[in-house]
Amino acid sequence: MHDLFSSSRTKLLAVWLAALLLSGGLAWAGQNWPEPLPIDLGWVVALVLVPPALMGLWLLIGWGPSTTSKPPTGDGGESLHSGKEQQG
Repeated sequence: MHDLFSSSRTKLLAVWLAALLLSGGLAWAGQNWPEPLPIDLGWVVALVLVPPALMGLWLLIGWGPSTTSKPPTGDGGESLHSGKEQQG
């Protein structure tokens, strides 16, 4: 259950919710703008491609292999207890 609320997932959820709120605000502003805006292809491409690219880069950097985790101890998943401790 702790894995469900890990910090990386919490950060992802926060960023996703912020993007959703920003998107909703922009959609609302676009519907209530007094006059149509001219379409500039450079801005359209930048606004459509750059945010997902940045989010993907952030995910690749943040979800890479952890350098702080310790390697497992023991011999390939075998019990760390000797046979004498288990019998007694």
